[in-house]
Amino acid sequence: MSGGLAALLDDVAALTRLAAASVDDVSAAAGRASTKAAGVIVDDAAVTPRYVQGLDPRRELSIIARIAKGSLRNKLLFILPAALLLSQFLPWLLTPILMVGGTYLCYEGAEKLWEKFSGHHEAEAAPASSQGQDQEDAVVSGAVRTDFILSAEIMVISLNEVSGEPFVARAVILAIVAVAITALVYGVVAVIVKMDDVGLHLARRDSPAVQKLGRGLVKGMPWLLRGLAAVGIVAMLWVGGHILLVGIDELGWHAPYDLVHHAEEAVASLLPAIEGALAWLTNTFFSALLGLAVGAVVVAVMHVVPRRKKADAAH
Repeated sequence: MSGGLAALLDDVAALTRLAAASVDDVSAAAGRASTKAAGVIVDDAAVTPRYVQGLDPRRELSIIARIAKGSLRNKLLFILPAALLLSQFLPWLLTPILMVGGTYLCYEGAEKLWEKFSGHHEAEAAPASSQGQDQEDAVVSGAVRTDFILSAEIMVISLNEVSGEPFVARAVILAIVAVAITALVYGVVAVIVKMDDVGLHLARRDSPAVQKLGRGLVKGMPWLLRGLAAVGIVAMLWVGGHILLVGIDELGWHAPYDLVHHAEEAVASLLPAIEGALAWLTNTFFSALLGLAVGAVVVAVMHVVPRRKKADAAH
């Protein structure tokens, strides 16, 4: 009896170690998948705060919570099942679909640069000033629709990173990514949106040091938003370009990726102590360069050429 009990305990211990290893593997895979989607995550965090501009400050957190719920619903109920079915039955479509998403990221990044340096800004919707429930519902609905596009890119990028995992593992990993990224993005958005309110509250305190911190938060928020937008542009070009670089290689055209790989090795050999960082920076630079080139072509097709045709027709 004691021998049987000892064997049972050994089996339980082995199963426990196996389960722990599986959890570690899933967590590591979820972390890798989330990292690959960094560019879209930053863009998502940069875009969302504008939706609560002009609304009642007392409702800002409630509105962000509603948008976050809509984002999670997008990921878990619509995008996740479609992505899993695609990976299971039509896995060869993942690379082309991912490259389409990468091209879109390149276009978004290049378009923002073109608008910044050319002065041709798209007309933005006026911030909502009405405090009624209908207006709030319209704001939330519009934000959730925009989020659907960004969420789809995040989930497809993440899926491509774990496409070699078993079906159930892919489902669990993508569900973890969906929840974690939604919590991260909208947690950051909530902090950004309320930063000026926190600053105003601190500025009214008795302590001069706390007052100074509060004024610094209020003054720093516009700089933070501008910095976040700039990082988002760079991240979109880098991630989009890297997706295209890897996709082109997987589809059979190896020369561009081989060229970047040789450049990585050459730069990394200059300082072996930080070769990993130098290789990453080199890859990032060329990926962003490719992203900018592809994005510029798409921007020219979408904006510059139509404008010239209209100008010629007017003459």
